[in-house]
Amino acid sequence: MTTLKELSKLLNLSVSTVSKALNDSHEISDKTKKRVHELAAKLNYKPNRIAQQLKSNRTKTIGVILPTVTNPFFAEVLHGIETEATKNNYDIIVCLSDEHLDKEERSLELLSNGSVDGFIMAVARESQVKSKTEHLEKTLNQGLPIVLFDRVVKSISCDKVIVDDFKSVYEATKYLIDKEERKEILLISNIEELSVGKLRTKGYKTAMSEAGLKPRVLNLGQSPDVEAEVYNNLSNYPEIDAVVSIDHITGIVAINMARKLGRAVPEELSVIGFGYEHTQLVSSPKISIIHQKAYAIGEMAMKTIIANLTLEAYEVKTQVVPSELKLSESTKKA
Repeated sequence: MTTLKELSKLLNLSVSTVSKALNDSHEISDKTKKRVHELAAKLNYKPNRIAQQLKSNRTKTIGVILPTVTNPFFAEVLHGIETEATKNNYDIIVCLSDEHLDKEERSLELLSNGSVDGFIMAVARESQVKSKTEHLEKTLNQGLPIVLFDRVVKSISCDKVIVDDFKSVYEATKYLIDKEERKEILLISNIEELSVGKLRTKGYKTAMSEAGLKPRVLNLGQSPDVEAEVYNNLSNYPEIDAVVSIDHITGIVAINMARKLGRAVPEELSVIGFGYEHTQLVSSPKISIIHQKAYAIGEMAMKTIIANLTLEAYEVKTQVVPSELKLSESTKKA
């Protein structure tokens, strides 16, 4: 394997000059940079990553802790994180909490031993339900930055990347009330105990209250039979004329159960769900969604932690990635 010293000898340049050229330093002329990069490519030169890490006291590796990857939202966020990491010559190590506090704690402890420079994570369901934050505070006190996304903890002083959960559902509900003149709107949720679920429900209830309408909320929790719960609710309350789902599954379930009951979507029942663009490919009719822009959230989270690690003057902040109401066939005025 070609070394930096061998490159410098072949180019008749100092090791320092070759190193700076490879790192595109402004101190080196474009002509010299070109010579160095061309020979490095020809000889398949690879920098000694371990030596670089020892010198900079950085691993250039970020720990990513996700509740799950079976939820397409988190998979798409991960895609955004990985793409942005690659652009900036960072690596990632991914751990799954499986929604459990103890697994989240173990992942933080395992990677806090010098394996990573910081963390990007969405808090596990159990951590939020039990309001456990000590493991996050311990990690921050070790000098390791954390960027929380989607499910965040207000009391923790760290970077956060979110969508405006309240506003997105408020506006979707307002659309059904104002544009489609729906009055019996059902909100369906299986994330009511999470921070995002509470904010989305609050947005719905606020829009309903402002319109003088009575809220209807179906909290599914961890129900083993979501289809039966939704079917029974739509069957028992035929006056329901619209559904707002605040997770990525139950909106599609509502469409399927409405069809099973012989109710036309969107003529008799409008449905708006939460999700990502490909969600519309797995329902018939195609579901209108609040698009969370998960990929952009992942990109923003990675950019944020790199800035935290590299900028001398840096202050933690909360950044909002705007969501978008994408209308399709499950609403009347698509």
